[in-house]
Amino acid sequence: MATYVVGDIQGCFAELQHLLDTVQFNPQQDSLWSTGDLVNRGPQSLETLRFFKSLGKQSIAVLGNHDLHLLAVACGHHEYLKVQDTLDEILTAPDREELITWLRHRPLLHHDANFGVSLIHAGLPPQWTLADAQQYAKEVEVVLQSDQYSDYFDNMYGNKPKMWSDKLTGWKRLRYITNCFTRLRYCNSEGKLALEKKFSPANVSLNDPKQPWFMHKHRETVQNKIIFGHWSTLGFQNEYGIIALDTGCVWGGELTAVRLEDLHVFQVDCSGACEPVKKF
Repeated sequence: MATYVVGDIQGCFAELQHLLDTVQFNPQQDSLWSTGDLVNRGPQSLETLRFFKSLGKQSIAVLGNHDLHLLAVACGHHEYLKVQDTLDEILTAPDREELITWLRHRPLLHHDANFGVSLIHAGLPPQWTLADAQQYAKEVEVVLQSDQYSDYFDNMYGNKPKMWSDKLTGWKRLRYITNCFTRLRYCNSEGKLALEKKFSPANVSLNDPKQPWFMHKHRETVQNKIIFGHWSTLGFQNEYGIIALDTGCVWGGELTAVRLEDLHVFQVDCSGACEPVKKF
C-alpha cells in the first residue's frame, strides 16, 4: 500500500496513466492524491474527472482554480469561458451532473495527521495558522456543498480584498479565502496578496517586497509540511517546509508525483504530448 500525490494534471490523462504505470499504481490498495486542477487546457479533462471519481475513497483531490472555473461555468457563468478552455466534453457529457456534484464536494484543504502533511492547491497567507486554514477552508466548503453554491459563483471572481482581517464577512471573506487556496503565489512583507504576479521566483530580486508566500519571514505555518501545485514556473521544490508539484505537464514539462511513505519523487516527460490550446 502506498500513497502518491500528483501535481496539476489539467486534463493530461494519458500522461497521468503513464505516471501511474511507472509507479505500478494499484487502485485496489494504493491511494492517489491530487493538488487540484484536474481539468482544463489539456485534451482529456472528462477522462481525468471520471478516473478520480471512480477511485472512490482511494482518491483525494483538493480544488484548484481551474476546477472552480469549471464549476462556475457549469453553474451558468459562460461569460467567463476563455478560448483556451477545454471543458466542452464535460459540459455535454451524459454524466455531467454526477461529475459536477462530485467535484463540488471536494475540499480546499486536506490534512493527514499520520503523514504530517497538508494538501492544498496554491498557498496560505502568512497570518494563518494551520488551524486557521482548516477553519477557513471549511467555511467555503460548507457554502460550495450547500444550496447557496450558485450565489458563491456569482461572487467568486475578483482580486479583492488583498489583505486578511478577522473582520472580513460575507462574500468578500469567502473570496479572499478562495483566492489564497486556489490562486496565491506571492505576497508582500505585510502579507498582502499579489495575485497579479505569476512568474518564477528565479526572476525575483531578494530586495523585492513581494516574495513567494512560503518564503515569508513570519509565516505561521513554517513548521507544517504543505504540499501544493498551481505554480508551473516554480517547478518541483522540497524546501521551506513545502513540496511543490506543478511541473507544467500541460505546457510540455513533466508530470510529477511524490510517494508519501518515503518522499520518493517520480516524473514522466510530457513534451509534445499534452498541448494546450494556447498558453498565456
